Amino acid sequence: MGVRLFDRSGKRLKLTEAGKLLQERGALLLNQFEETLKEVKETEEGVRGLLSIGSVVSCISILPPRIQSFRERYPQVTYKIEEGDHVYMGEQLEKRKIELVIARLPFEALNDSRRYAVLSLPSDPFVVVIPRSWTDYSHLDSILMKDIAGFPLLTLKTEHTTWMHEQVVRECLSHGFEPNIICECSSVAIIMSLIAEGIGATFFPKSVLSSFPNNVVKMLEIRDADFQSDVGVVWLKDRYLSKSARYFIDSFRTDC
Repeated sequence: MGVRLFDRSGKRLKLTEAGKLLQERGALLLNQFEETLKEVKETEEGVRGLLSIGSVVSCISILPPRIQSFRERYPQVTYKIEEGDHVYMGEQLEKRKIELVIARLPFEALNDSRRYAVLSLPSDPFVVVIPRSWTDYSHLDSILMKDIAGFPLLTLKTEHTTWMHEQVVRECLSHGFEPNIICECSSVAIIMSLIAEGIGATFFPKSVLSSFPNNVVKMLEIRDADFQSDVGVVWLKDRYLSKSARYFIDSFRTDC
């Protein structure tokens, strides 16, 4: 090639910039070759094989009923499921480790958002989740925003995924109070555990609650606020999707 691809440092070899570029493009070509082979193979087969799905932590409850319904139609499909924040899910998409992601929108990966295709799903209303040990509220099914002003709040937030946290703060400010946030946490499960212990309350999209038992926490509808969490299916525009991935995405379209 007439281009130096490695530099020697003692006994170690280090890629030059040209070498890094060749490695990157070579990996891309291998991925494209593998996807082409998969596409050719699938022309002779039905819907089968491994479907690799990602989900952000607050959307995992969307998957079980969807997979159950899909399995009834396509029993020969098997599944690999990854969970993580938007940045991790974006990396997994780029590495071809997963084909699609169920995510809150906007999708806050580090890559150019124009690279992603998005199928928007029905919005998910926010509710307030409190400990059942807060007996002053045990008789209520709903609450006003002004009554939340004094609550110690826990919010879902990671280093790069901040939209839901910011959405909650904006809603509180629009109702005339600054939220009393005592904890920011990257884990839905940890937040729910803290609430169960009586430490505080949170705002969560309603669908999140279906993954957790309600004997230790209580959900309250918000009577005077109508803020929603947008949800969608996300995938890379420039990659081949397996037949099972395409059909899985289409299963959401029929319900939208």
